[in-house]
Amino acid sequence: MSELLTADRIEEIGKLGPESPDPAALVAELVGAVDEGRVADPDDTGFALLVAADILEQAGDLADALALVTRAIAEQPDEDAYARAVRGGLLLRLGRSDEGMAELTELRPLLETAPDATYLIDELVESGHTETALEWLTAALDAILERTRTQQHESEDAQDEAAAMIFGLSQQRHDLREELGLPHDEYDNLADRLRAATDHALDALDDGPATLLYWPQAEFDALLMRWPALVDSYPKTWDEHRTQIERALVEASGLGGGDLGVVAGTVAGLATFAGDDPVDEETLDEYADSLSVDEAGLTAWPPSRNDACWCGSGAKYKKCCLPRSRD
Repeated sequence: MSELLTADRIEEIGKLGPESPDPAALVAELVGAVDEGRVADPDDTGFALLVAADILEQAGDLADALALVTRAIAEQPDEDAYARAVRGGLLLRLGRSDEGMAELTELRPLLETAPDATYLIDELVESGHTETALEWLTAALDAILERTRTQQHESEDAQDEAAAMIFGLSQQRHDLREELGLPHDEYDNLADRLRAATDHALDALDDGPATLLYWPQAEFDALLMRWPALVDSYPKTWDEHRTQIERALVEASGLGGGDLGVVAGTVAGLATFAGDDPVDEETLDEYADSLSVDEAGLTAWPPSRNDACWCGSGAKYKKCCLPRSRD
């Protein structure tokens, strides 16, 4: 029997897709594993199909990409919002405007409730519907701000989530209007104020500096082997580690934080920095600060949805760590 298709391999294929001399072979590997029940974690079935669809889309085969996205939705109907948005965008780009807009319009309320739902706006913009995207962003901001003014948040987490949505929606709207050369309006001024409030907002954070220390997969494993006492300072797995980093950055952004980023640590670098001193959380903070001084080693966050993920997996951000903030 052929070997199982793991999440790491799916991410690797997502990285290879645009540059592969034979993208059809990659698509066949993904779809074949799904057809034969060889996906290591059944929960990754939809992920595998979406990566295959993305490769086809980039190759210009929108019709076959649409078929795979539709299949991904059928395979995992309880986690289909992102896939349905992709399907809506593909329908628009295939000239099936009524169907595409109906699909996206049904998902539109998510802009008012889910911090990551700006993928709806991405699909509209990529399909040439920028004016509609601006209308939806404006209406979502209207609704969230009105709700914030007239209703008390159920919890501190709910308040933070509303702040994250206001920040994200206002910035995305501001950037689109700037690209179109439109004059500043009230919400553009809000976006500027939120961005300018970075330093004050970050002072209120308990989760650490604007630049967070991140360990690539091999370094993460080596770190805990070299200094076992650090097991209480980090999650058990690398996937949990990068999920923790992504969520901390999302929270910082929601509180108005800007100029956010990560610096990648190495075991050799930490050993040199620490010398004979014990490696504890204070040492890790000081090591992170030392890395932050060199801007060449800083990876700005967030990357664009279609850019390589900050974690170094090589997969697109929208297919890698972006969804981790909502798991």
